[in-house]
Amino acid sequence: MTEMVYRRNTCRLCDSRNVERVVKLQPIPLSENYSTDRSTAANAPRYPVDVYMCADCGHVQHLDVIDPEVLWDSYTYYSGDAKGMPEHFQQVADDIIRDHPLPKNSLVIDIGSNDGSLLKPFKRAGCRVLGIDPATDVARRANEAGIPTIPSLMTLDLAAKIREEHGPARLICAFNVFAHADDLGEMVDCVRTMLEPDGLFLFEAQYLLDILDGLLIATIFHEHMSHHSVAPLVRFLDRHGLELIAVQRAPIQHGALIGKVQLKGGGRPVEDSVKQLLALEAERHLGELQTLRDFDAKVKQLRERTTGLMAKLKKEGAKIAGYGAARSGPTLIAQLGLAGTIDYVLDDHPQKVGKYETGDGIPVVATKYLNERMPDYTVILAWVHSKKIIENNQEYLNKGGHFVVLCPETRVVGKDGDVRI
Repeated sequence: MTEMVYRRNTCRLCDSRNVERVVKLQPIPLSENYSTDRSTAANAPRYPVDVYMCADCGHVQHLDVIDPEVLWDSYTYYSGDAKGMPEHFQQVADDIIRDHPLPKNSLVIDIGSNDGSLLKPFKRAGCRVLGIDPATDVARRANEAGIPTIPSLMTLDLAAKIREEHGPARLICAFNVFAHADDLGEMVDCVRTMLEPDGLFLFEAQYLLDILDGLLIATIFHEHMSHHSVAPLVRFLDRHGLELIAVQRAPIQHGALIGKVQLKGGGRPVEDSVKQLLALEAERHLGELQTLRDFDAKVKQLRERTTGLMAKLKKEGAKIAGYGAARSGPTLIAQLGLAGTIDYVLDDHPQKVGKYETGDGIPVVATKYLNERMPDYTVILAWVHSKKIIENNQEYLNKGGHFVVLCPETRVVGKDGDVRI
């Protein structure tokens, strides 16, 4: 890829050209990028994140693709630092080891392994582990923590090399990265290349139905190229010699889908969970264009509510801060009309404090300043952690501060709960 962004014209799962835009959004800057220069941050280029749906297979996706070499450069998200994520990964590992025992020294591979947090419990259980992740700084942290990690994008050449050097894998994982890849066909072909005949492929991605029900606009940014549902995935995996045998809905990230996949004809029966979610998706018309157009209308209503609230607060002279220099920040700011309203963002990430967020050039300061500066209103940009942020900052609320929660609806929270504005 020679350009920063290119527009694909076919569905990522079935290659159909019958794709239609169903959610029109504002272009946003790349997330997880911070600058020491405010002007540079404020003038960062913006790229489309409009949402499309394949009218043939029902897959929901982005067609504007950022060069992965740029997308993962200077990436600052570490899954081990995310609240609740290590515990979630431990539970996933415990469930797999219980339901599908892994012989000692079995090879477990994680595609998009980040800092190795998912592989750590498998290593403790006596497995050989190997991570693949293109974010070099993140991969370095994993290697330093004792999780062998290849700093690379997943390719068929790499898959063949891994099988030759390490042998076939008993378990291959792709958590969240299953929504991050443009060429999903190549990814699952890599899985097929590396997997033992009776091995398992385990993926996790945010579930489209939860995005729609929770109005999770904050989950729409450049890394999330696909918003998965079960029906299109069943057909896609089948075409690539794989079979979806079980699915589970998980509460992590406000709604995720965990899928178990085997080589076609692998011997395990397809569990009722697959049939049940297929039936639910049909009942909810998840594969229909109008369902996504209805979501688009709700996003516009949320934007009107939020921009109206911010305009009112600004007119009253309120001081407004943001909480959480999160990946979702640029999306929330752009899509909900928050540009120019937030004076600074509170966060404790060492690679973000003292820098400026791309897009609006908002400075990032340490969270200790919340009670010192006492902004009248603090907009929670780290939307996934809204409940915990509110619980941990009762002093701020007791002193008269307010939090603004954006998803799934805009509301203001004071010391006694929701506040009518």
